Amino acid sequence: MIQSREIHPDFWNRLKYKEQGLIDLYFGLRDFILSIHAESNELLYHTHALTSLYSVSEKMSDAFCMIPIYTNHFNLGFNKGSLLNDPDNLLQGTGKLIRHIPINSTEDFQNKKVKDLLEKAIALAIEDSNAKKLNEGLTISKIK
Repeated sequence: MIQSREIHPDFWNRLKYKEQGLIDLYFGLRDFILSIHAESNELLYHTHALTSLYSVSEKMSDAFCMIPIYTNHFNLGFNKGSLLNDPDNLLQGTGKLIRHIPINSTEDFQNKKVKDLLEKAIALAIEDSNAKKLNEGLTISKIK
């Protein structure tokens, strides 16, 4: 699979231990997000989950979506999902802001409905941001 952006070594050193099917699905979703907003900054974390966030700045608070990877599955999370117009009821969760779409196959994200949600999330993140510099296309590892 050709990657739209190189995987950071810190992230890869943890991701490579997951099942190959999960890794391939992650790469597909990551490439889908970056195809919609190639200039987004990718912020990488490893806390309770190995997570890549996609942000309009270098700030976590400006992230429009995330992919938290757990032991055997992951979701497409929307940082301000409760604020998004979701006419197809794709988003799940009951948190104050965060909503997610469970991802089990490429059909769960490679479609116009998810693309539309991502575009709405990007627009909201840009509108809400007070960062001086937006959209650099950086990959920033916060993994220790």
